Amino acid sequence: MESVRFNFPAPQIDESVDELRKEVRAFLEEEVRGGGFTPVTDCWCAGIDPEFSRKLGEKGWIGVTWPRQYGGRELSALHRYVITEEMLVAGAPVHAHWIADRQSGPLILATGTEDMKQKILPQIAAGKCFVALGLSEPESGSDLASVRTRAIRVEGGWEVTGTKLWSSGAQQCQYMTVLARTGERNPEKRHDGLTQFFIPLDSPGVTVRGIRDMSGVEHFNESHFEKVFVPDDAVLGAVGEGWKQITNELALERSGPERFLSTFVALEKALQQGASNMTGHQAAVVGSIVARIRGLRAMSLGVAALLGQGRSPEVEAALVKDLGTRFEQDIIERLREFWPVRMKQGYGDELQNLMADSLLRSPSFTLRGGTNEILKGIIARGMGLR
Repeated sequence: MESVRFNFPAPQIDESVDELRKEVRAFLEEEVRGGGFTPVTDCWCAGIDPEFSRKLGEKGWIGVTWPRQYGGRELSALHRYVITEEMLVAGAPVHAHWIADRQSGPLILATGTEDMKQKILPQIAAGKCFVALGLSEPESGSDLASVRTRAIRVEGGWEVTGTKLWSSGAQQCQYMTVLARTGERNPEKRHDGLTQFFIPLDSPGVTVRGIRDMSGVEHFNESHFEKVFVPDDAVLGAVGEGWKQITNELALERSGPERFLSTFVALEKALQQGASNMTGHQAAVVGSIVARIRGLRAMSLGVAALLGQGRSPEVEAALVKDLGTRFEQDIIERLREFWPVRMKQGYGDELQNLMADSLLRSPSFTLRGGTNEILKGIIARGMGLR
């Protein structure tokens, strides 16, 4: 086997990025002091507050890389990175706009109609329009090539029928990007014949049902489409090219700081409570956690730099997600050695609440956005092993 060189370039960070970080951090600190939100673990999935998203829209912190004509600020991928990083570290309730900002907006920019760009993107940037993902299905899981949702040609457009699973936050969203099969299934070319649609969730025939996770939060959903009509201009990109678009989207989805900072807010609280009387062993454990965060952050920033260059680092993004999601699960397991998790109800202890919620939500970390088994397959192909 030839040696494999992964590409994680160190980005150049200018003063404007640091200034933006300070501005965002000051805003978040003021929000917490003023009771604007209570920090939560896994905030980009479990923290849903549309009003907070609107505040970020007023600040101009959603869709920052998009063209100004569509509500953006034409800033760099690194500017967006520091905004998302600060939100995660603070445990801010960002889920309502997260998917639309991270990947639905860029997808519309790349493949949507001009009318769609002018109507939808400014609303997303204002924190008033939210979008869910319609990818996984009950019998497909992370194997998106096997989706059964079907779109058939009808007069004036398409008729979509099928069920999407794990569509996070759909109950708060106005739209969903839905992957459907539009061509005949070919066992030799499983990824051909797939198309993406941009579907309003108030369309006749759409039902969204919440799925409560172990922590009691209903951010997952099962969304059913029963002969839902959409016009031709609801197609994103070219008919039959959905898989290629999905691949580019997943590079955005899998490489961000949310893939290793979901439980950071619990780590920070634990350090605040225990830093002054740690044993040598505890300090060594915490030191190893911090070192791993620095390594993952460097890799994640490298992917952000590649995305900023217009590249699609599928393999590097899969590596960040595989390592990062296993790490954020491991943080809680390591901290439990020193701060055993009890039932949170009735204790009123912030660290206990954060630890308990992290523990209950952590099983999903390695599932959403593609299971780690799928990711290892992508990495293996990138290394020439498959």
